[in-house]
Amino acid sequence: MARTFDVIAIGTGSAASAVASHCRDAGWQVAIVDSRPFGGTCTLRGCDPKKVLVGAAEAIDWIRRMKGKGIQAEKLQIDWPELMRFKRSFTEPVPKRREDGFAKAGIAAFHGWARFVGPTTVQVGEETLEGRYVVIAVGMVPQELGIPGAEHLTTSDQFLELNELPRKILFIGGGYIAFEFAHVAARAGSQVTVLHRGPRPLPLFDPDLVDQLVERTRELGVDVHLGTEAIGIEKSSGELIVRALASEERSTFQTEMVVHAAGRVPEIKDLNLDAVGIECEKRGVRVNEFLQSVSIPAVYAAGDAAASGGAPLAPVASYEGQLVAANLLKGNHQRSNYVGIPSVVFTIPPLAAVGLSECGAREQNLRFRVKKEMTSTWYSSRRIAETYSGYKVLVEEGTDRILGAHILGSEAGEVINLFALAIRSGMRATDLKHMLFAYPTSSSNMTRML
Repeated sequence: MARTFDVIAIGTGSAASAVASHCRDAGWQVAIVDSRPFGGTCTLRGCDPKKVLVGAAEAIDWIRRMKGKGIQAEKLQIDWPELMRFKRSFTEPVPKRREDGFAKAGIAAFHGWARFVGPTTVQVGEETLEGRYVVIAVGMVPQELGIPGAEHLTTSDQFLELNELPRKILFIGGGYIAFEFAHVAARAGSQVTVLHRGPRPLPLFDPDLVDQLVERTRELGVDVHLGTEAIGIEKSSGELIVRALASEERSTFQTEMVVHAAGRVPEIKDLNLDAVGIECEKRGVRVNEFLQSVSIPAVYAAGDAAASGGAPLAPVASYEGQLVAANLLKGNHQRSNYVGIPSVVFTIPPLAAVGLSECGAREQNLRFRVKKEMTSTWYSSRRIAETYSGYKVLVEEGTDRILGAHILGSEAGEVINLFALAIRSGMRATDLKHMLFAYPTSSSNMTRML
């Protein structure tokens, strides 16, 4: 016999957990389903554990930069096994804590693969769950590369669980995962290679600042190859051989590990969506402005699973989960708003962006001024011996609206939040320029950036 619920949430990450908790607080009968350990990508396999590793690499890098400036750093190194034990102190308690939280709240939790057998009916193992509504909020998985030897690839999930770090590592791809992990691995002592098939990596960030970051990455010792496509992987004598193509010329790279960092897609392939009429595309379930399925009104999607206008970021997933819950409880009345959502690639130094790029502003035929500068001579960079830092800010002519901000530097991830606040709340550049910030802080640099 099927068990009935007001809403069934598929996934246990930021979006699904927000839906489940808000609907349960309203007195609804709620079920939540996940085939993986409860907690979601960000908490277990993404942002949080990654930032622990990045933090160690930042500490190493800061001290090395200060060598000869009052700091002795001859024997400094990362103890990888010890660092991983520290990382696991954050991730290992999460699944039980999350499951206990669901039980305490009265949310029925199910472990297993969810498969639609009707528009709002889900099969999980031997259990059949029927809901008035279903919310699809699964995470992402590495996209299939379709190259020979793909079975030899290591995923980012697996990289985050390595007990030992290989001496030689090659990353296929040029996005967040490749650059963040490359910066960590290189500072932990590995020989690192990055293969990116496009002419410039990190395409969502400002190209001028990306060029600076690539230069810094190469200075670190990472072998970055642009315009180079991996076309096959072979195993030979305990090593992996990566075959690549660049400008119609073939080459090979020898390494001990090949990490898949060439993009991720929503994990919806096995949900049986087509069979029940739930329309989807490469970016996920097709939804309207209320995050409601365009084909099955009783189905909603949020986070990485939704083909919405939001980026695949944990704060966006949490926001969308809250929005979906509000629309379920009170009818469709809250529309998604993705203005001023910041994004950061946690390299060392980090690179951050919010709002429009120069190209995006021109495509909208906006009239704007650009202020930009490399800032390695500024006090905030000099005092920590950071030789790669800069910014670019776009301000609309006439309205004085901040259209976009792009920052490379040690505190970029924090300063970008202030620009995001300004963009999302409609503050003018003049408003920020006249702010009195605590000094000396990186935030106080905002007045010079405008």
